[in-house]
Amino acid sequence: MPTPLPYPLRNKKQLNDELNRLGRTGTPFLFIIDYKAESGYIIQKDELDKQFVRFFIEGLTTNQPFNKSTNQPINWQPKPVSLKKYQVKFNYVIEEIHKGNSFLTNLTQPTELTTNLSLSDLFQLGSAKYKLWLKDQFTVLSPETFVQIKGRSISSFPMKGTIDASLPNAEEQIMNDPKEKAEHATIVDLIRNDLSLVADQVLVKRYRYIDKISTNKQDLLQVSSEISGQLAENYNERIGDILFALLPAGSISGAPKKKTLQIIEQAEGYERGFYTGIWGWFDGKNLDSAVMIRFIEQVDNKLIFKSGGGITAQSDLLKEYEELIQKVYVPIY
Repeated sequence: MPTPLPYPLRNKKQLNDELNRLGRTGTPFLFIIDYKAESGYIIQKDELDKQFVRFFIEGLTTNQPFNKSTNQPINWQPKPVSLKKYQVKFNYVIEEIHKGNSFLTNLTQPTELTTNLSLSDLFQLGSAKYKLWLKDQFTVLSPETFVQIKGRSISSFPMKGTIDASLPNAEEQIMNDPKEKAEHATIVDLIRNDLSLVADQVLVKRYRYIDKISTNKQDLLQVSSEISGQLAENYNERIGDILFALLPAGSISGAPKKKTLQIIEQAEGYERGFYTGIWGWFDGKNLDSAVMIRFIEQVDNKLIFKSGGGITAQSDLLKEYEELIQKVYVPIY
């Protein structure tokens, strides 16, 4: 049986109220919110216990300041959903897109994983901008920012578009692919609209730039954009209101968001749980947070890796299936 966490699992109203209260008092805290924005944890700085929760945010803070290394070979054997089963889900999403019910739907699936690494090992060995470990529950090694708040500026950096960096002219391929262009444009428009719900002067500062990510299997190129806006002076009193207005994250749901969430619920056939939710840190003045992708969960002594990608009218079944499998990796150099 998993070890119970010494932190209460809160519902949406409890989370929202506590986020606002701690923001108003300038109290530093860690927060973790599930995909459906229905439940999660808030852990104040003085309540953090490394026996149960460890985290790292590049350039900001951590309560576990080192990576360990290993000379042992890493056993990594994913057992993804079959192409036949994936095709049924893919076809349903494509049908809904053709009906005009969605322009972009993020379709994900769980993959059973056999490895000689524990959740704790994955946290310690992994190299990612955002790392989170919850004892006997999950490890997150995420490259993707949800929102950053510095002063009154709020920024989001949606990632859409992934390619094997070893392919010939990989950067040119990903930047010129019509499907990838359309998918990225849709997400940038969605995130810009989402930020406009909570901020003024929202604009796209950088559009479709490349990040390189090294993994235990291969190097990948990922395409991101930067979108920013200005919050009200007393934004810290409304941290909960701001975060919940933006959830679920657009990059892992789709557009239009409300209808696409219904399509995801029908198509995927499993509960995402905390996967593709968000987690982050408020230091009393500023906030940084991540989308919980590169997510490995412990279920009944098994490890489950959850991954997926965006489906559009231009999507190809085999390419999307290969992307789902390609993303079953951890960033270990």
